[in-house]
Amino acid sequence: MKLNAIIVDDEPMARKVLEEYIEDLDFIQLKGKAENPLKAKALLKNHDVDLIFLDVNMPEMTGIEFLQDSKSLPPVILTTAYSDFALQGYELDVLDYLVKPFSLERFTKACIKAKEYYELRNKSNLQEDRNKVDYFFVKCDGKIEKIFCDELIYVEAMQNYVALHTKERKMMVYLTIKGIEEQLPADIFLKIHKSTIINIHKIKSIQGNSIDLGNSSVMISQNLYESVMNAIVRDNMIKR
Repeated sequence: MKLNAIIVDDEPMARKVLEEYIEDLDFIQLKGKAENPLKAKALLKNHDVDLIFLDVNMPEMTGIEFLQDSKSLPPVILTTAYSDFALQGYELDVLDYLVKPFSLERFTKACIKAKEYYELRNKSNLQEDRNKVDYFFVKCDGKIEKIFCDELIYVEAMQNYVALHTKERKMMVYLTIKGIEEQLPADIFLKIHKSTIINIHKIKSIQGNSIDLGNSSVMISQNLYESVMNAIVRDNMIKR
């Protein structure tokens, strides 16, 4: 992924150094430069900006004042000749704080932090989207079958196949347990054994390491017992 960045700094030489550093990184592209925060607002309005390189000491409005005055800014990396503002910057949730003069290596480290921030956020969004899916498709016996998540009771690994157990039938699918686990909503399905994934909504009771799913019972791995029980019970246990 490429991050769209802008530079906000009143010093021409500082802007030039930042621009040259950005040119050395293949995952950041420069969308504009501003001499002060007031001009930066126009850039933010006209461009889809993912990252701001922001100087602190500027006339008319400082970088700190810009942060305090603005809402919904993209991640910010402060660039300044003074280290005095570091604590204040972090209190305003800046991504990193670069003290001039800084090396390309240090600059790159800060930019990688920004890249990892977006990768983590995108991963989280994908997980949320996956949790909203209420069905999926698999290929079984030469047909593409639609499986509704609320109908799937549990999944069982069987050598090179997995067995999908619903109330009505059992389907053998050429998949790995890991492959299907990655496609199932994580808020509904739970891996309780290296070869078993269950729909926690189908649990009738638990006795020892055995989970009753109505027409079937499955065993919790001893190594996973504590984490599985925590995930199943959560805060829903009513105690005396």
